Amino acid sequence: MRQVFSPCQNRVKKVHNQVVFKEYNQNQLSLPIDLECLIPPNHMVRVVNSAIDQMNLEPLLAKYPGGGRSSYHPVMMTKLIVYAYADKTFSSRRIEKAARENIMYMWLCGGNSPDLKPSTAFGANV
Repeated sequence: MRQVFSPCQNRVKKVHNQVVFKEYNQNQLSLPIDLECLIPPNHMVRVVNSAIDQMNLEPLLAKYPGGGRSSYHPVMMTKLIVYAYADKTFSSRRIEKAARENIMYMWLCGGNSPDLKPSTAFGANV
């Protein structure tokens, strides 16, 4: 340990020679489980979410005949497409990537990551 004179405080400060870093371990990444706490209260994604929740989407739901493989929920897909367009993201590949990597999109999709084909097909049928 070395000592350094601090003229402002007229005393000697002790300075450690040891380098100290904050803990860094990629295998122990601890993201908050609730993504909602990371989204500001007045963010555009919340506006889109609230607006779509208040819409009557029964006509959209009625277009699904049922049977076959389960589909992504049309309300989630509507929110995804509307928010992506509001975010100036028009490419279905970029929308797909955002749903996997962007916290706002991940929250809006509820953890689902729709791939390229469903989002393109959904956008074409709406």
